[in-house]
Amino acid sequence: MTTVLDQLREMTTVVADTGSLDAVRRLKPIDCTTNPSLVLKAFDDPESRDLLKSQIEQAKAEGKSIQEIADDLPVALGAELSKLVPGRVSTEVDARLSYDTEASVARAHQIIEAYAKRGVGKERVLIKLAATWEGIQAARILQKEGIDCNLTLIFCLEQAVACADADAHLISPFVGRITDWNKAASGVESYTPEQDPGVKSVKSIFAYYKAHGIKTIIMGASFRNAGQIKALAGCDNLTISPELLSELDADTSTLDLALDANAVEQSAALDMSEAEFRWGTANDRMAHDLLADGIRKFHADYEKMMQLLA
Repeated sequence: MTTVLDQLREMTTVVADTGSLDAVRRLKPIDCTTNPSLVLKAFDDPESRDLLKSQIEQAKAEGKSIQEIADDLPVALGAELSKLVPGRVSTEVDARLSYDTEASVARAHQIIEAYAKRGVGKERVLIKLAATWEGIQAARILQKEGIDCNLTLIFCLEQAVACADADAHLISPFVGRITDWNKAASGVESYTPEQDPGVKSVKSIFAYYKAHGIKTIIMGASFRNAGQIKALAGCDNLTISPELLSELDADTSTLDLALDANAVEQSAALDMSEAEFRWGTANDRMAHDLLADGIRKFHADYEKMMQLLA
């Protein structure tokens, strides 16, 4: 029996938004992600928890500081995840570096080196950076060095265009957070998938990229329900939680192609200078609020991980 998840995999590269070894082994995604948020959740999975505890004990025995252990854990988990997926593992540069290009590049080099020590080459890793202007410029430098990047916290077309100009390997527009913001701002309780602001945002980026032959991969992220995922069938990549992956795997309805690269309308190319980028993101209240809030939340999870280790 063909499920919606089976059909989706024929149209889109499916990525698992989890650090659970058990979930990745069971759901068989192409790529996966690791960051402080997912490391915290991974402690709920017995196998992942055992791995992390073993890493912590070993690091303490080696005399490593809490800071060093916190930096090691996402890589340790990512190295194990790389054994379970055929594709890439996205690993996050510290959120507090989101407005520092030089420091972001240096941290990315440390992450790549840490993976290399565990036998994982840079071709299996995506460096995950917040799509601030500084983060995008860090990606520009890293891409020229042959280190592929995942630009995250994408909330508007200006960010997506700047990422493409920097030759970013992949971008992650956050569907659910856009939807949540618009619900709160407008007082609307729910949207149909066709009306959903988060879905519409990804569709607009998809149309622009395909109209202009941009090779940067679009990976929809942060889903609140299966309807949002179905409405983006045909997007390059979709990163999906284990709960929603399981729901799609239990659904035997017919899934239609929603995004078709051959059916997009032509549009004018946008000039995305630093001034245009900053004005565009500042003038878009939703994008401005959510980018800063996303960085704060990423850092808050890093602080929680530090407290857990302490």
